[in-house]
Amino acid sequence: MPGWETSIFSICKSLKARLRFLELRFWGNKDVRNRKQSQNRIRRRAFAELKGKVLERTVLPWSEHCTECVWPTCYTSCDLYTPREDGRCRRFTDGMVRVECPSAVNSYLLKINFKRWGKLWTPATARLHAAAQAVEIERRDYRIGNALYQLPLPSKVKYMVTGKRYSFKKRMASRPANSSALPGSFLLECYNPQSFEIRLSLTMRSIDQEAKIPFQTLIRLTPGFHRVRIPASDIAKVLDLRMPFNIEIIPNDIEDGTTLYFGLMEFVREVEITPAADKTNQDKTKKIKCVVWDLDNTLWDGILVEDGAPRLKLKPGIGDIIRTLDARGILHSVASKNNHDEAMQVLKQFGLDEYFLCPQISWLPKSESVRAIARQLNLGMDSLLFIDDSTFELEQVKAVCPEVRVLDALQYRTLTEMQECQVPVTAESQQRRKMYQVEAERQGMAEEFGNDYMAFLRDCRIELSIRPMTEENIDRVHELTQRTNQMNFSGSRYDREVLRTILETPYLDTYVLSCEDRFGSYGVVGFSIVDSREPRMTDLMFSCRIQSKRVEHAFLAHTIKTYVGRSGRNFYANYRKTSRNAPSGKVFADLGMEEIAVSDGVTSLIFPKNKEVAEDGVIRIVFQEEAVPAI
Repeated sequence: MPGWETSIFSICKSLKARLRFLELRFWGNKDVRNRKQSQNRIRRRAFAELKGKVLERTVLPWSEHCTECVWPTCYTSCDLYTPREDGRCRRFTDGMVRVECPSAVNSYLLKINFKRWGKLWTPATARLHAAAQAVEIERRDYRIGNALYQLPLPSKVKYMVTGKRYSFKKRMASRPANSSALPGSFLLECYNPQSFEIRLSLTMRSIDQEAKIPFQTLIRLTPGFHRVRIPASDIAKVLDLRMPFNIEIIPNDIEDGTTLYFGLMEFVREVEITPAADKTNQDKTKKIKCVVWDLDNTLWDGILVEDGAPRLKLKPGIGDIIRTLDARGILHSVASKNNHDEAMQVLKQFGLDEYFLCPQISWLPKSESVRAIARQLNLGMDSLLFIDDSTFELEQVKAVCPEVRVLDALQYRTLTEMQECQVPVTAESQQRRKMYQVEAERQGMAEEFGNDYMAFLRDCRIELSIRPMTEENIDRVHELTQRTNQMNFSGSRYDREVLRTILETPYLDTYVLSCEDRFGSYGVVGFSIVDSREPRMTDLMFSCRIQSKRVEHAFLAHTIKTYVGRSGRNFYANYRKTSRNAPSGKVFADLGMEEIAVSDGVTSLIFPKNKEVAEDGVIRIVFQEEAVPAI
């Protein structure tokens, strides 16, 4: 046997022995094996629950993207670029790994090991396909993809063909919806195998540049399985779902290799269970989803308008009952004939106001209040239980809303033991009320702001944290300097040693900027350097995740005000204008900075010391460690 063949044989034999050792080691560890098998069973059961219950859904071409992607420029400018086989950037550690799961609605899961800066992205419209047709579209696409990958073609030709295939999928997903009818919801299924919570920022943004207000929500993934439904009617208040828009899902503040399993991430229309369609759900064992409470002589002893708030007493044990059901994911609301503000003040006095969603406190018939609650919570009438001390009110609700179950207030202590209320406590159930509260807040926001973008930004409650660069955060700063393109106003890309030199230079003030709002944390989003001798801002860069959120305006205004106030001199800034950063570079003109010179492609800007700094008050600034003090 020739020498090279002997060497290959020896290597293969060694690898085979090593693999066998690892296999024995793995299967010998019963705890590890059993835990993995248990997790797999839990995942399969959880993702199988909607099989056969989705009537129509979209087919969205999800792909891996970067939060700072400026393709193809960043492939050469970013030293964090990691090429895939097709030359594009690797944003997920192993790509989007398909895990076969025949019991799931779409017969597979996506296992994703996220890298920092990675995000899921897709173009979309709410164009629905029949469930069977959607499955066939995905199967056909999977077969075509496999066939193309296995073709004996040169790599460049193969990747050109697969690229055209993906472009076709994006065009199909961006076609205007073929019906004016909305889907029921955007449905996200996800399993979090970590032992800690992960927060996902979900954003849907119109491709129409004039439509500035996006739809945003924060999804909290505690360990385990989650199925999140966002009513399409809520999204439609911000976006035209029939026309093209983009969707992105970004994990907040994660470490490289954080793993999530995704099932459906689609707009869907699900089976609606009605009394005529499923009589088995008519019996008394159907689970209660919301308890609707009367107040006077039901929740408390006494009558508010007659006895006054100080004389009212909460009925014994009722607070514990409400909290127990809330932990099971059973919601609470109020249908009471009372003065709204006074009644809510009493609930606040008893520490229970936060538990009641969409309270209907007025002098209208109780049946109308119950209907309004079902409508606002998007629940079936047969999932409500109405509790009142008045036989008249119970009969009135039964007559007008026969699907609603009723209970005499005398029996309130039996609630937690009722079969209809026996549901397991899970991480998802414990968050259900909060999810509804966020949805209600979002609906109000969309209706209130209309096209008032500044009002929308104020309601986002954006907070900008400023701290100096240190050895502890220098790696994050390095990543940012490598990634930023659209909002990099100096064009600088520093390696770690240069950053350490800057750190040791006494007259260079450094600022590391982090940002969060009520839709999620954006992590480290900005970096700036100011030469305090002049003073002159020599570097300013931001993540495009905060583009158009006025964060750059808030920081620049604060910095100008600080240095002018401290030195009593004009403030200067360097700006290397490019086609990429020109739209964002308007921030300098917005703040009133003027161009005074251009040298080697760098524009020098000035803010006169006697000029007033314009501040809009949109962003709350928080200072940490030895950051620039507030003026």
